[in-house]
Amino acid sequence: MHSKRCRSKISWPELVGARGEDAVATIEKERLNTVAYIVPDGVVVTPDYSCTKVWVWVNANGIVKSVPKVG
Repeated sequence: MHSKRCRSKISWPELVGARGEDAVATIEKERLNTVAYIVPDGVVVTPDYSCTKVWVWVNANGIVKSVPKVG
């Protein structure tokens, strides 16, 4: 998926089920000048939107539980 606002890939459905650390590495490699953050399930994050930030939600075992998206 692409966004006119962010001008490149903005979600990674193929990473659901991957290890969080691997997902972060993939995202940061595919989308330069972007930082991916591992976020444990249940943690609250800031609601501000940024094309240079991706939340990677993981379960208690560190596995990506939902589609990582720019935000």
